Amino acid sequence: MNSVVIGSGFGGIAASLRLKAKGHDVTLIEKHADLGGRARVFKKNGFIYDGGPTVITAPYLIDELFELFKKNPKDYIELAPLKVWYQFIFEDQTRFNYSGDETDMKKQIEKINKEDVIGYEKLVDFTKKIFDKGFTELADIPFDKPFVMMKQLPALLKLKSYKSVYSLVSSYIKNEKLRRMLSMHPLLVGGNPFTTTSIYGLILYLEKKWGIHYSMGGTGNIIKGLEKLMNEVGIKIIKENEVKKIIINKNEINGIQLKDKTIINTQNVICNADPPAVYEKLLDGNTKNSFLFKWKKNRMEYSMGLFVYYFGTKKKYDDVEHHTIKFGNKYKEHLDDIFNNKKLNNDISYYLHRPSATDKSMAPNGNDCFYVLVPVPNNQSNINWTIEGEKMKDLVIDKMENDLMPNLRENIIEDFYLTPDYFEKELNTKYGSGFSIQPKFSQSAYFRFHNKSEIYNGLYFVGAGTHPGAGVPGVLSSAKVLDKII
Repeated sequence: MNSVVIGSGFGGIAASLRLKAKGHDVTLIEKHADLGGRARVFKKNGFIYDGGPTVITAPYLIDELFELFKKNPKDYIELAPLKVWYQFIFEDQTRFNYSGDETDMKKQIEKINKEDVIGYEKLVDFTKKIFDKGFTELADIPFDKPFVMMKQLPALLKLKSYKSVYSLVSSYIKNEKLRRMLSMHPLLVGGNPFTTTSIYGLILYLEKKWGIHYSMGGTGNIIKGLEKLMNEVGIKIIKENEVKKIIINKNEINGIQLKDKTIINTQNVICNADPPAVYEKLLDGNTKNSFLFKWKKNRMEYSMGLFVYYFGTKKKYDDVEHHTIKFGNKYKEHLDDIFNNKKLNNDISYYLHRPSATDKSMAPNGNDCFYVLVPVPNNQSNINWTIEGEKMKDLVIDKMENDLMPNLRENIIEDFYLTPDYFEKELNTKYGSGFSIQPKFSQSAYFRFHNKSEIYNGLYFVGAGTHPGAGVPGVLSSAKVLDKII
């Protein structure tokens, strides 16, 4: 069986390896000169910046890909568990070290609000129930038939899936700081904590089950290790050539056409590309015969955009943790501006990644390496990033100088940034969204883009826009769903 995989993010690479393990002849096509998709790597003057995912959870999903071929993952990648998972900084400058040490977690919660310790214990217990159902049982189950969803509805309702993550957390936790901290997980997969289904509360427990890891050499080293494996097992990799058209005949996939006019014949096309881009651009928007599918596609709501500022400093900021999350003053109002009002707001929250806290190889000797990620509206906002990009960069530097990195501006020696325009133009995501469609209940499981196309025979999807969703565990699980379909 001949299969073509479009896009080399974690989902596309995992799909390629799983198909190869089944005996398929696999060709992987990537438009860029390097593999990784959102997990690409940028190298500038001795600084190494991971383009995208930096929080590695459920490492067994990565290990499985090597084990399919009887290989030892440790010969290819090195994952280091982090002691402090995130340091949260609140607007009043109080700090909270979030980790897998439950004794320390409860001590810190007690300092903020004694009553919330018991609520926290109950919340963790409840997220374990969500995890057991939503992740362990359903993350790799195909949801391409309505009866599969119907069968799960009673259990999902029992788990309060109709509530938002913030609402679920608030039913156990009274203090607003702790509510923000314990409900932030949907933002890691492109969702608004106030509208994301509480099923995504499972991320809180998923982190506790396996911990949070860092890939030595950066997340890019996982991609490098997987590329080495793909070469060893005979997957054909085509780089710097983009798929411009998927060839169909009477709703059957016949092949693909590349930018250089090469045609590759195949009956199976697996897209790690964003589903709306595939349906609208690679298939000429040709989704006739399905009024229902058009309605579903047109009603989809997309995740926020991302402003990502990469920078290197000549000074080392040793008191900055590996992962820092800084909340702005307002929370709900700010998220409303991002997701609903589609406008910028100076009262930003941000996530700061300092890989050189764990791995000195990411920066030249004596220097420090960072990226800071700010949730912003996607390109439905019509924000002009050629103007607003520099303003956002200045705002972010000001905030970081004030919050945790004195004299930052004068110590930056290398920098660049990406806006939603990069995600739209370079990664082909609709509206430049950072994580494809939002993880609302009405866009989960059966209601997402299906792993097996609703329209064409032989067209399949892996990655953030399909089931089970965004985030490294989600996209790796989407390739396991594919295993059960093809």
